Amino acid sequence: MNKPIPKDEEIQLDPNRYIVSETDEKGKITFANDYFMEVSGYTQEELIGKPHNIVRHPDMPKIVFKLLWETIKQGKNINAVVKNLAKDGRYYWIFTEFEIRRDTDTNEIIGYHASRKTISKHAIEVIDQLYKELLQIEQNGTIEDSEKYLVDFLKSKGDDIEFANILEEIHRFY
Repeated sequence: MNKPIPKDEEIQLDPNRYIVSETDEKGKITFANDYFMEVSGYTQEELIGKPHNIVRHPDMPKIVFKLLWETIKQGKNINAVVKNLAKDGRYYWIFTEFEIRRDTDTNEIIGYHASRKTISKHAIEVIDQLYKELLQIEQNGTIEDSEKYLVDFLKSKGDDIEFANILEEIHRFY
C-alpha cells in the first residue's frame, strides 16, 4: 500500500540533472524536459500550452516575478532562486537561469528558455527568509513597498547590484 505524500514536503533534486523548460513570449510552456515532468508531477499534456505559473508556489512574493518579467522583456537574461509547487503539493527550490530566445530574422523575443538546478541549503535559508519578509510586506502593503524593501536590502549589501543579478548575488554571498 502506498503511503500518502505529505503536502508540505520538500522534493530533493538530483544535483546532476537540470529541469528545463521553454515558453513563448507570454510565458506559456512550449517544452518541458522529462526531469521537469518527473519533479513537478505533471504530464507533458498538462504542461504544454499552460502558463508557467502552473508551478508557482504561494510562498513566492509577487515582486520577484514582476521584476523578473520586466528584466526579460527588456531582452536581458536573468538568474533567480524560485520555490516551485509540484502537482501533489510538495515543493522544490531551484536556481534558474532564464535566457531570451529571439527570432533570427527579426530579432524579436519569441520566448524564453530556463534551466534549473538545485542550490545549497544555506542559500535557501537566506532566500526563504527574504521571501517571507517580502511576502509579508505585500500582504500588509503593496508590491511597491515590497520592491522598496528589496532595493534597500540590495543596498545594504554594499554593492551596486541590479535586480537581474540579485538572486545570483545572494547565492554568491551565502
